[in-house]
Amino acid sequence: MIRSVALATVALVAAISTAAAEQAQRLSSDQLAKAAKTDSITVPTPGELFAALGKSGKINWPAQYRGPIPTTFRDRAQIALNLGGLIADGFIAVEAKDSQQVKNIGSDIMKLGKALGVSEQLLSRGNSINEFAENNEWDTLQEELEATQNEVKSSMQSHADQDLVILVTLGGWIRGTQVVTGAIVKNYNESAAKVLRQPALVHFMQSKVNEISPELRQEPLVKDVSEQLSAIEKLVSFPEGKAPSRDEVRKVNDAVGKLMTEIESKEPPK
Repeated sequence: MIRSVALATVALVAAISTAAAEQAQRLSSDQLAKAAKTDSITVPTPGELFAALGKSGKINWPAQYRGPIPTTFRDRAQIALNLGGLIADGFIAVEAKDSQQVKNIGSDIMKLGKALGVSEQLLSRGNSINEFAENNEWDTLQEELEATQNEVKSSMQSHADQDLVILVTLGGWIRGTQVVTGAIVKNYNESAAKVLRQPALVHFMQSKVNEISPELRQEPLVKDVSEQLSAIEKLVSFPEGKAPSRDEVRKVNDAVGKLMTEIESKEPPK
């Protein structure tokens, strides 16, 4: 069983809300499907999606790993999107209890965080992450990762980088959804599949992207992400109360996977 306490803060801010990040709770799949209908406080984080997925059975977390991604991006929007994805990867590695993977991902998180100009306090957490992973202190490591993501959020907000906070949050959701849909396609379960009904959530995130600075919105990758979110919103608009089929889940996985590939790529979208 996966504990939402460990994973509920995978996104840097739950729907761009400090309260949501701090008050995330275990939700049933039906509650998750309805959560985005109320307000920003109840929008589920990728961690809550992981927790709901875990209710359907034992998850092979090492199978959710991806290969190393570049850490030398020059574009700040792309760095922010990838930072969110890496934080999601960090919690996957913790669930897998893979100390080396935690250390590798922690190192990459620090590199991207430094590229965004986050505080020295955040960078100093890299040593703590390595130490806890080396000693297999998994509960403490989960807390340290949560502290790390909160440090990123606070540092960005103090520098008036709310635009980047939005993109980090979005990157975490995209990566989290990629993992969840991939796991469901491999081991289909109707209860877990219902979690993917999130049209209001995707619409909300797109509205937040539309609120970032005009200059940032014109960057090719940001424009492409925004356009693809519209298509993803349609893909997750399943009839209420009906679980999507394996094929429908695969279509969502393909869409977020394509988007994640573009986010990771060193080449700008065409």
